[in-house]
Amino acid sequence: MILFVDMDEVMADTYGAHIEIYNKEFKECLTVEACMGREVWHTVPEDRQASVRNHARNRGFFRNLKPMADSQEVLRELNKKYEVHIASAAMQFPNSLEEKSEWLDEHFPFIPWQQRILCGHKHILNGDILIDDRSYNLEGFKGRSLLFTSPHNINVSGFERVDSWIEVGQRLL
Repeated sequence: MILFVDMDEVMADTYGAHIEIYNKEFKECLTVEACMGREVWHTVPEDRQASVRNHARNRGFFRNLKPMADSQEVLRELNKKYEVHIASAAMQFPNSLEEKSEWLDEHFPFIPWQQRILCGHKHILNGDILIDDRSYNLEGFKGRSLLFTSPHNINVSGFERVDSWIEVGQRLL
């Protein structure tokens, strides 16, 4: 069985990174709780939104992300049972292609480059399971769709939801 796994907000904590960078830049104390149900940039004052939206354009943003809790251990086990492919949009931000590849080498070395799809749109994916935090990536997927909970998608319904990597393991292992 083929299992596709998204990176940002599924394997890598981009949401937390946006908040951390914002707080350093503006000497604020923005919390995940204050952002629930929205993108980080929708939560901050309008004159600071462009700064948050541009974080991903800064060199090092994708390279320095923290792995999501339990993702490494569960994905290691899933990789033994499934044909796991990492499927991440990497074309929107030019530096992300290289940085995401290096990040995967460091944090998920058991998933070789041959099992990585760094792409634009994910509508081309054809497999059995897709784990993603963006509903628009799941909508056209013909297999089983798992919506990985992220602060921005807590109000999204209509998909099978997983709240953590422990839960992913419980359902798929």
